[in-house]
Amino acid sequence: MADAIPAAANLFVETAEGPRLLGSRCATCQAPYFPRSAACHNPDCDHSDTQPAHFGPRGTLWSVTVQSYPPPPPVVASDPYRPYAVGLVDLEADGIRVIGRLLVEDPDTVTPGGPVELVLAPLGQDAEGREVVSWQFKPC
Repeated sequence: MADAIPAAANLFVETAEGPRLLGSRCATCQAPYFPRSAACHNPDCDHSDTQPAHFGPRGTLWSVTVQSYPPPPPVVASDPYRPYAVGLVDLEADGIRVIGRLLVEDPDTVTPGGPVELVLAPLGQDAEGREVVSWQFKPC
């Protein structure tokens, strides 16, 4: 993915251990946030002190839906458009749930409850022909 560009800045990173989502966690109450938050939003937290955090790579698919129509720009969609699955993933070890595209051939075959792993994968190409990459979840 040498000529690839991220779909959005500062949301994910490739580490030596694999891809991770870039978020934050309050050092006081341990509340996790994705994307990063400059302040803790926990009403029971007396001292907001958010620190950078990495989330992932494994979780459980909590819920799933199929994106049957092309989303509007700036979302990059394949041409011709192919419906895809979107899931709510419980990253148990991190204490957070995140939404992401699911990397599957047939979006109608995905069922909740199974394990998934965070991957970086192409979404399509931008107007200049560059491959646009984002986080996705792959069943494992």
